[in-house]
Amino acid sequence: MKKITELFKVTDGSKFKLADYSTDNTGDYVKADADGVLSDLKSQIALLQTELYAANKQSLLIIFQAMDAAGKDGAIAHTMSGINPQGCQVYSFKQPSTEELDHDFLWRHYRALPERGRIGIHNRSHYENVLITKVHPEYILKENLPGINSVKDIDDDFWKKRYQSIRNFEKHLAANGTVVIKFFLNLSKKEQKERFLKRIDDPAKNWKFSQADVHERQYWDDYMKAYEKAIAETATDDSPWYVLPADKKWFTRIAISTIVLDTLSQLNLKFPELPEAERARLQEAGEQLKAEKIRANIP
Repeated sequence: MKKITELFKVTDGSKFKLADYSTDNTGDYVKADADGVLSDLKSQIALLQTELYAANKQSLLIIFQAMDAAGKDGAIAHTMSGINPQGCQVYSFKQPSTEELDHDFLWRHYRALPERGRIGIHNRSHYENVLITKVHPEYILKENLPGINSVKDIDDDFWKKRYQSIRNFEKHLAANGTVVIKFFLNLSKKEQKERFLKRIDDPAKNWKFSQADVHERQYWDDYMKAYEKAIAETATDDSPWYVLPADKKWFTRIAISTIVLDTLSQLNLKFPELPEAERARLQEAGEQLKAEKIRANIP
């Protein structure tokens, strides 16, 4: 478990380079064993989720970021399928609405945070505000920020402050019981092309494809620079990034489940213990129920 967790974990961005991380590494795993391995991991996660929910002291926020066709939706569906839906919530963030643009860029993400005892999954996240907006800074103008009247006003200092806001946000979450883990599904440009072509060639997958996907692909290098900078600026011990190879979906799902399980295991979760007075009342209630059963059997 530790091997995968530590292999892809980033907590210090001072020397981080995206080029140092493979897109097709599968470790010592083979595809033939993937279903069995993933099933076992999901079973263990489900048990720990029950303890997380019962303890009601901490929450887990899982963030997924990736280029189009990297497999975010499938990864969420496969790795979280064993979790009790009552203790989990998934948000997929699209373009901000008019109401959301009237607030600071973190507002809509704060509103979607998981309550104590729950697991929250954000499909895309507040990082879009230093990713797509970094590639297309004209989107920042929609926020109607003071002092930002044109793209020329969006300088290095602006981005430094935005990274700082994200670090402060995640530090605040950690201090208040929300454990944050962030996944970047590291897809190669070649594999993205193959997946786009499959979506075009397969009528059952046509709905997944958008012409905008090809348009954004033209900015691939810009996006890689934006991801590298965002990860480098916001990787911390409290809110680590995991840069996962995404060319082989089956391995990506194993890696995600392993890291989630490892993270939950480190929380030392326990079912809450009742005070002595509560235990006594519980015992009394049990005796009453037993007596009720006995009376029901009397002719």
